[in-house]
Amino acid sequence: MSTPAIRRISTTESRAVRYTLTALALLFILLFLVLPLAAVFVEAFRKGVDAYIAALQEPDAWSAIRLTAITAAIAVPLNLVFGVAAAWCIAKFEFRGKAFLTTLVDLPFSVSPVVAGLIYVLVFGAQGWFGPWLAEHNIKIIFAVPGIVLATVFVTFPFIARELIPLMQAQGTDEEQAAIVLGASGWQTFWHVTLPNIKWGLIYGVILCNARAMGEFGAVSVVSGHIRGQTNTMPLHVEILYNEYQSVAAFAVASLLALLALVTLVIKSVVEWRHEREMALANDAPPERPLQTERTT
Repeated sequence: MSTPAIRRISTTESRAVRYTLTALALLFILLFLVLPLAAVFVEAFRKGVDAYIAALQEPDAWSAIRLTAITAAIAVPLNLVFGVAAAWCIAKFEFRGKAFLTTLVDLPFSVSPVVAGLIYVLVFGAQGWFGPWLAEHNIKIIFAVPGIVLATVFVTFPFIARELIPLMQAQGTDEEQAAIVLGASGWQTFWHVTLPNIKWGLIYGVILCNARAMGEFGAVSVVSGHIRGQTNTMPLHVEILYNEYQSVAAFAVASLLALLALVTLVIKSVVEWRHEREMALANDAPPERPLQTERTT
């Protein structure tokens, strides 16, 4: 005997209300997201493809692109190590000061990036706490690449940790404890039990961290010194070009940043789709049957 299909009702509002809300959402996205993004590419190609390519082939533009890539290549792995360690510590262990550590992880979300840059100037600048010592040893941090990397690490380090902490807390510690009881070491437990369970959240956090590292402006602007060809990242180079009324070149570099953001969004969507597909397959899989032993008489 077949059971009748159950019709799912998502909301109780009328069709007119649903259509109105959907139209308002689409209109908002069109006005504040799609049109500005399209305007960036239109302005970038306003004088043709040759002018666009020439703007990206400028030595200062290449220097900004290279510095942005180097900064992200250093900051993201550092935040990857810190994020995994912090999430493991907070989610798997109970200790005094755990709430304080969690608050520190969230600190860059509440502190303005400009303030973060000023903090590094206060600590490592020429008149800062360690400035005279650094000058004596010919070590330059502010207005140099190390300062840019430090500022980027500060503003991006919560992304991976905050992505992993709730995921690890939801998974609990049962599987890790079982692996340790069976004789696995801590490193083996991490690689073969913990890491496979958090891999999608880890990839998602790395993507967000990399996107913020490439697009950071405020903190990097304070510590860079705006030295053309040396300490300008792509966002800073766009600002300089626009202030000099080189609009085509500015929008060309901005379009490259926007293109990197779109690629990041596509990768993020693919990761989310793969994760949802994996979860759906796991939920649809039949439960494992216990081993049955035959009775012998």
